[in-house]
Amino acid sequence: MEKPKIIAYLKPTCGWSNGVRAVLKKYDLPYEDRDIINDPAQRQEMVEKSGQMLSPCVEINGQMLADISGEDVEAWILANKVVQPNDLAPEVPIDRACGAHHRR
Repeated sequence: MEKPKIIAYLKPTCGWSNGVRAVLKKYDLPYEDRDIINDPAQRQEMVEKSGQMLSPCVEINGQMLADISGEDVEAWILANKVVQPNDLAPEVPIDRACGAHHRR
């Protein structure tokens, strides 16, 4: 199965972002990890591509998944047959907020 082109617009430390990373690692999917906190150009690109400001956003083969959790990414890649199901457990929870502040 050919590996998809994945660009993930993520925060360096965030439960939601770490959940996305964990799902991509679970399925051994290479991706570009774009830091939207320390690189304003990456954040601007995310906003322009997704049409909104919430993160994480993950672009898979040109399809933008906006304001998404690791659970959502996993459901999408399975439903769209990007990967085959596996029984591996993600390294971190894939449905956790960034902390005491706003969801994303």
